[in-house]
Amino acid sequence: MKITLIYLLLSIFLLNNATAQSTASKQVTTLKIAAPQLDTVKTIWVYLPSEYQNTEKRFPVIYMHDAQNLFDAETSYVGEWEIDEYMDRLTNNKSIIIGIEHGNEKRIDELTPFMHEKYGGGSGDSYISFIKNTLKPKIDSIYRTKPEAKDTSIFGSSLGGLISFYSVIKYPETFSKAGVFSPAFWINPEIFDFVKTSDIPESSKFYFLAGTDEGETMIPKLEEMITLLKSKGVKETQYKKHLVKDGKHNEQLWASNFGNAYQYLTTND
Repeated sequence: MKITLIYLLLSIFLLNNATAQSTASKQVTTLKIAAPQLDTVKTIWVYLPSEYQNTEKRFPVIYMHDAQNLFDAETSYVGEWEIDEYMDRLTNNKSIIIGIEHGNEKRIDELTPFMHEKYGGGSGDSYISFIKNTLKPKIDSIYRTKPEAKDTSIFGSSLGGLISFYSVIKYPETFSKAGVFSPAFWINPEIFDFVKTSDIPESSKFYFLAGTDEGETMIPKLEEMITLLKSKGVKETQYKKHLVKDGKHNEQLWASNFGNAYQYLTTND
C-alpha cells in the first residue's frame, strides 16, 4: 500500500510538471507593445519560419487572436492549437504568425464590434485600430514582412472568428483574408446589416469552419451569412465552408482544422 501510494504521488507530480512545461517552439518569441487605443500594454507572440535567419526573403503575415491558446500548453488551460508545431513541419508556403494575447476579462469587449445588451462589449473597432495602426506598422518595421493586404490575413475562433470576419469586411485594404472558426455571429446580429451596406472586393477571401454540435444557432447563422455574402456578389472561389460532424466549440476542433484553413487562405488560386 505504501509503495502504491508513493507511485501514485510520483505520477501526479510528473503529470503536473509535464503539463506545466512550455511546449512553444524555439521559433516563438514574445514582445510587449503599448496599445493606446485600448489603454493597455499587449503581449504579442511572434512565430518566425525556421529559415527566417538564413534568408533575406520576406514573408506573409497572419494576425491571430487569443495568443495564449495558440503555441503553448503552459499558457492555455483548455489546450493549444499547436500552431508552431504545424508551421515547423511545413517545407514551403511559410508565414510569420503574430499572436495577440486576449485581455482576459476584457476579451468580450475587445473582440466584439457592437455592444450586446446583456454581455456588454463593443470595443472591437478600438482593438482592430490597435492591430491596423499600431501593431502592424511595428511588426512591418521589425521583421521582413510582405505588408500588402494580399499577404495579410487575420484569424480567430468564436469571438475571434467574429472580429476577424468584421476586420476583412471593414478594412479590405489592410486584411484580405480571414480564418473564421465557429464565429459568434449571435452576439452581434448587427454584423448582418453591416455586411449589407459594405462593398466586398474580389480580393477578399474567407475560410468558414463550424461543428454540428456547437449549439442551435451556429450553423444557421453561418449559412445565413454565406447566403448574404453571395447576394453581395462574393464568388464561390472566395470562400470555403467546412462543417464538422459532431464538432464541438473547443480548441480541439480549431486546432485540428487550422492546417486546411491555412493552406486555403495562403495558397494562390
